[in-house]
Amino acid sequence: MKEQNQKKTGLVHVYTGNGKGKTTAALGLALRAAGSNMRTYIGQFLKGRQYGELESIKQLSPLITIEQYGLNAWVHVDKANPNQKAAAREGLIKATEAILSEKYDLVILDEINITLFFGVLPEQEILDLLDIKPDSVELVLTGRNAPQSLIDRADLVTEMKEIKHPFTQGIQARQGIEF
Repeated sequence: MKEQNQKKTGLVHVYTGNGKGKTTAALGLALRAAGSNMRTYIGQFLKGRQYGELESIKQLSPLITIEQYGLNAWVHVDKANPNQKAAAREGLIKATEAILSEKYDLVILDEINITLFFGVLPEQEILDLLDIKPDSVELVLTGRNAPQSLIDRADLVTEMKEIKHPFTQGIQARQGIEF
């Protein structure tokens, strides 16, 4: 396949599992894309606090755009409040606009899988988004508990499996490493 055709073949990735590294892998892909002068949109769902990547990505603008669609509060399974659902809904609208805009080569929907598991967004809406995704857009869906329907539709699925984690040894999340 010629390089020109490869660039137009936008695949769907799912990064899921209970291990650390789903967002990190997606951010690494965004960094790689920026190195090839590709434009990336990152929508972070259910995240509303300050993460290290927000500051570093500012330095890569306009190649990488990042927006958060969450509140600075935990969401629990089947207990999302109306404000959390509204933030996720806004994120889905903006992510859909980014996917269809033809401005971005890579779109990352960070933690979108967990919005489905928590009942914040309907699964069918994400499947519908896959149906309208232009062939030129590479799409990455991250988060634990990806539904089987997304796994079935994806071209690439990676499951991060926890073998050992410092949290189980009492080590709290560290700025610059975990957030």
